[in-house]
Amino acid sequence: MMSLKVRLVFVALTALGALRIYFSKDNLTQLKYNLNTERRDFLQLPELDCEQNPPFLVLLVASAQDQALARSVIRGTWGRERLVRGKRIKTLFLLGAGPNKNLSGEVSQESWQHRDIIQKDFVDTYNNLTLKTLMGMEWVHRFCPQAAFVMKTDTDTFVNVYYLTDLLLQKNRTARFFTGALSLNKFPIRNKNSKWFVSTEEYPRDKYPLFCSGSGYVFSSDIAGLVYNVSRSVAFLKLEDVFVGLCLERLNITPQPLHSEDVFFPFGLHFSVCRFKKIVACHYVRPKAMLLYWKALESSLGEDCPA
Repeated sequence: MMSLKVRLVFVALTALGALRIYFSKDNLTQLKYNLNTERRDFLQLPELDCEQNPPFLVLLVASAQDQALARSVIRGTWGRERLVRGKRIKTLFLLGAGPNKNLSGEVSQESWQHRDIIQKDFVDTYNNLTLKTLMGMEWVHRFCPQAAFVMKTDTDTFVNVYYLTDLLLQKNRTARFFTGALSLNKFPIRNKNSKWFVSTEEYPRDKYPLFCSGSGYVFSSDIAGLVYNVSRSVAFLKLEDVFVGLCLERLNITPQPLHSEDVFFPFGLHFSVCRFKKIVACHYVRPKAMLLYWKALESSLGEDCPA
């Protein structure tokens, strides 16, 4: 018969083997979980191979599920994939989720058709614009760091991709670069009836840091990863442009003008072909006007304007 000592050794070895198997399975499960969570909350991802064919400029357009018409107009105007000065320009749309199953199904179909939608499972509301912007930053950081520049804008913003590309090529900045309509010495609105109300609990400081209007700002692609990573240590704020400004402040990155003249117009601008040839972005442009403005601009590309 097996001696008591041998039995104890056998039991100990058996137990040790079981524990090794258990913890190996646990580690494997944890590894699989970590890998899965890398993509688990993306509902839609675009079809874009940035390693093989990196774009010079990625345009990230914050959109809502029910703005299919605006997205369609952008795809047919300034958001159409094209080469400008030999540089590839690519437009993608940032969306959240919602309870309307029919609308969600339409978005899925649109994503399958155009392959240009980035979507996560947060509720798509104004107060979650910060999450939407960070989703775009995350996507660039993880899937397209090879892009040279990124622009975050809105569906009601007209973008002159020709002039923007020219200015970025002239600027020749490829790292820690951030530009847009600079907002300096702006104060939190404490009126509870305002859309932009921010309580002292949310933001106790008396003044916002320097930031760029969310209607359109441009940055070198390395900014995406820097902002995305530092955002975890910055108190959440629903005002996405201010929140990005807070992240830049934490990173010691100062937004700067893209040109000596104003080229970003967050409060709108009266249209004329010659005027719009020398702008980057104009806010508050509806789809019908977007079509008319773009057609007029493209038709005049070979024409000179008065000095």
